[in-house]
Amino acid sequence: MKLNNYEWVLFDADDTLFNFDAFSGLQMMFSCFGVNFTEQDYQNYQMLNKPLWVEYQNGSITAQQLQNRRFDSWANKLQVSTQQLNSAFLSAMAEVCAPLEGAVSLLNNLKGKVRLGIITNGFTELQQVRLERTGLKAYFDILVISEQIGLAKPHPGIFDHALSMMGNPNKEKVLMVGDNPDSDILGGINAGLHTCWLNANNKSSPEGITAHYQVSSLTELESLLFTPAFK
Repeated sequence: MKLNNYEWVLFDADDTLFNFDAFSGLQMMFSCFGVNFTEQDYQNYQMLNKPLWVEYQNGSITAQQLQNRRFDSWANKLQVSTQQLNSAFLSAMAEVCAPLEGAVSLLNNLKGKVRLGIITNGFTELQQVRLERTGLKAYFDILVISEQIGLAKPHPGIFDHALSMMGNPNKEKVLMVGDNPDSDILGGINAGLHTCWLNANNKSSPEGITAHYQVSSLTELESLLFTPAFK
């Protein structure tokens, strides 16, 4: 095994290590409020939610503002607080999220050979509970959550924070793996790390963002990392 002499492999969480089925989570959450949450409801939700995530990644809004604004209209309809809806949603997501295919095998093979970490723009209330429930918490040496430090990927500050926690290793010995080129890959590149884009849907790379490696699955990444000729 060469692993390109990496000492650290860092992962995004949602849709990189974990299947993030937001529709199922929202259906479960809203059922507790007596709402039959439909596909059209989900499309309407995403029309609001996706731009908010872009604003969050750009540093235009805080994590709390994102969590509240995405549920504003539903809070008014149901006469509950946005915080109550957001907390119920994160609890539901902790129930429905599961490791992506190949995640456990990859982590089992990496553990003890390199050090492992997570850098996520997700929220504290979900990330820690999910890691514990899936049994994956013990694999990771560091867990960096944007909500806790006030900066989101691709901001270089969140990577600087992680590297400091890691003891400031040689950046060329750190691999960042993620599914989002605009946050995971761009952020990793700007931080001076090697990057691997988990491109499960064979999307075109955004202009100006070129990962060092690209794979379609975690199984493919495992094969790549453990190929003797991998350079």
